[in-house]
Amino acid sequence: MIERLREYALLMRLNRPIGILLLLWPCLWALWIAAEGLPDVRVLLVFLAGVTLMRSAGCVINDYADRDFDPHVRRTKDRPLAAGRVSSREAIVLFVVLSLLAFALVLLMNAKTIAMSFVAAFLAATYPFMKRYTHLPQIYLGAAFAWAVPMSFMAQTGSVPLIGWVLFVAPILWATAYDTMYAMVDREDDLKIGVKSTAILFGRHERLIIGVIQILMLLDLIWVGALATLSWPYWSGLAVATGLGVYQQWLIRQREPASCFKAFLNNNWLGIAVFMGIAADYAMQSLIRT
Repeated sequence: MIERLREYALLMRLNRPIGILLLLWPCLWALWIAAEGLPDVRVLLVFLAGVTLMRSAGCVINDYADRDFDPHVRRTKDRPLAAGRVSSREAIVLFVVLSLLAFALVLLMNAKTIAMSFVAAFLAATYPFMKRYTHLPQIYLGAAFAWAVPMSFMAQTGSVPLIGWVLFVAPILWATAYDTMYAMVDREDDLKIGVKSTAILFGRHERLIIGVIQILMLLDLIWVGALATLSWPYWSGLAVATGLGVYQQWLIRQREPASCFKAFLNNNWLGIAVFMGIAADYAMQSLIRT
């Protein structure tokens, strides 16, 4: 039993929480802005648990969708489903259980947030299949991750104002950039087995295009800061995030798989930098008011 649970944990990628963190940061950006620094505790706890459950469910359905591809990719051939240690039936049952648990949490939110959760579930369930039909699965992943932003605003305030939709764009751009870095790791294997990605679509221009996307994300976050009338702590966080983006460009300069993966992982710090800027700004505003 313990061994089965271990395999399920590996299938959910709980040993590699980077995906949870990359989904979590935009959610926290949105909650802090929506609540002006003081999110409702119940909403915060529901979204923290929901992020973990939905990312885990996403990993399970991703491995199910890729069960015929993963054995042929060096990085993924030892995953539980690809290696035959977990059956397809077990994976589907685990995905359904995780999704139902996440939905049970959403039922604690208002009706509009519950309605929006169906879009989140659809995006999470269909994303893994996009790499068969389009070279832009990274943008689809961005939309799946970014949907936590309007949901956070809806759960916290009961509506999604302009700033919520402007902020929604940032994680789409961010995920497209960092998941292209991730796809650069597997590009050679993906070309052999016919899997599509932005890393393949962009070809030798991928670094330039990633850089343009990173700049667009920064401009979008500047717009967010202006709409929220944030001040120097937020701009300091954006400055750090910009520096990290430059560092990521340096890491992928030779297109070496290990360095591209390191650049992908570095995006966790970028997400932290933006969040710390937002949190510090609202904390400072609270101190000034008191």
